[in-house]
Amino acid sequence: MSEVLTPEDVKQLAPLYDAVVLALKQVYDPEIPVNIYDLGLIYELNISKTHDVYIKMTFTAPNCPMADEVMAEVKQGVELTPGVRSCEIELVFEPAWDQSLLSDEARVALGMDPEF
Repeated sequence: MSEVLTPEDVKQLAPLYDAVVLALKQVYDPEIPVNIYDLGLIYELNISKTHDVYIKMTFTAPNCPMADEVMAEVKQGVELTPGVRSCEIELVFEPAWDQSLLSDEARVALGMDPEF
């Protein structure tokens, strides 16, 4: 996506962006009881003027046996979001995921100190 959005475009797309984030928060890592968004597995989320969604994501480990199922769940959940035309997912492993990507909510859910 190399499309340049104007401030007005961003303002108009903000509710859709929030709805897509909510859809992503419905998808949970199969081994960790935290959603993939708060785990920090979503590296990039872009929405075009035509409501096509592009997601760059990773997993906590490159050999995740449930990767295909989780990606299918992400794609389906995002595409079922009202207003979304399509969803493209790019799976990457660089940079490697680490615990610094956890949201404060994820840290609390996992019994970690949110300050670190």
